[in-house]
Amino acid sequence: MPSSRLMFVALACALASPASAEGEAPVRLAPHRVVYDLTLDMSRGARTIEGGRGRIAFELTGNPCEGYNLNYRQVTVLESSETGTKMSDLRSTNRESGDGATFRFRNDTRGPGEPSLVEGEAERDGARALTVRLKRPKRDTLEVEGEVVFPNTQMRDLIAAARAGKTTLAERLFDGSDDGRKAYETLAVIGKRIESGAGEDLEEAARQPGLRALARWPVTLSYFNPGRNDAAPAYVLGFEVYENGVSRALRLDYGDFAFRGEMKRLDLLPDRACGK
Repeated sequence: MPSSRLMFVALACALASPASAEGEAPVRLAPHRVVYDLTLDMSRGARTIEGGRGRIAFELTGNPCEGYNLNYRQVTVLESSETGTKMSDLRSTNRESGDGATFRFRNDTRGPGEPSLVEGEAERDGARALTVRLKRPKRDTLEVEGEVVFPNTQMRDLIAAARAGKTTLAERLFDGSDDGRKAYETLAVIGKRIESGAGEDLEEAARQPGLRALARWPVTLSYFNPGRNDAAPAYVLGFEVYENGVSRALRLDYGDFAFRGEMKRLDLLPDRACGK
């Protein structure tokens, strides 16, 4: 699953933060720490799941000049009368450069079956190719042809598209998930802009001043396995994204089952300016 993210001069910072329209401020991701509680939303198909719960907690730090660091953990528990109780624990860390050219990742997954540790780094060569250098589970180097983006770049592109009034965004994404060898085909469907101040029924964590003045958009983001974009998506994420990259109202659909995620805590961290 996705875990569903260096520039050294001010000019490069501007290039790394696309504006959605002429005269509008560049997209800038807010450093923050957030916790979501997960509850089972539905179960379908032959796989019978009677109950499920979990939690997502992550911290995003950095800025567009120095790059962004993400520490992410997702724990889920599925309960079934047929297969019993199964727990999955994913711990992920990554660093994406401010210009979206390099990406380091480490994903440690524990749960049913053998533990999995995937670690490596990836580098984009413009629109021509992506080079992935894996360290674990074994050393290997592979090339992915064509234009590919990393998670923070995708989020900035998504917000810029939403600001510009676009309703879809298609990109190839590499986030180091699974075995670290694939770039997903993704399609984002962007809903109608929700103006600041709307939604008095928001959870308490979303009613703080740092979000109250920001617009947000409902998004459905589908992930397709490479070469299979005519088939059903491997999984689908739903969320409302604010202009600063904070998300609420999660929905994680893995096909056989889906979780809803409620924001329980949000800490907006100090946003250190470039060069300081």
